[in-house]
Amino acid sequence: MSARAKERPPPPRPRCTVTLCRGCCCGTDRRNPDVDHAALERRLRLQLAQDVRVRYTDCLGPCSQANVVVINPSALGRAAGGRTTWIGRVLDEDAVGDITEWANAGGPGMADPPATIGLYVFAPPKHGR
Repeated sequence: MSARAKERPPPPRPRCTVTLCRGCCCGTDRRNPDVDHAALERRLRLQLAQDVRVRYTDCLGPCSQANVVVINPSALGRAAGGRTTWIGRVLDEDAVGDITEWANAGGPGMADPPATIGLYVFAPPKHGR
């Protein structure tokens, strides 16, 4: 192997995208006043690997599911059968831990979700698909 080949950085890992709803109800005291939304968001950001994309968006629509997080697969994850996953009622550290564990492992199509993710997954509203 040439010295030049040794210097190349490893190829980037496939990155999923984690989208946090921060609209009218998610991330606010309006629907869930007893939750420390800022602490949960900080924990999520600190626990996510640096190569996981994080986006914020206004209201996604399913306010009854606040706090909503959407995980989109990477291109490789989508090619492997991964699909966008809507997760609701992200109101405690356990939910944040499950989300970060899955996203750090590669997310939809790249890794199996923790079994408890199924407790939070819901079908998105028709307009959000």
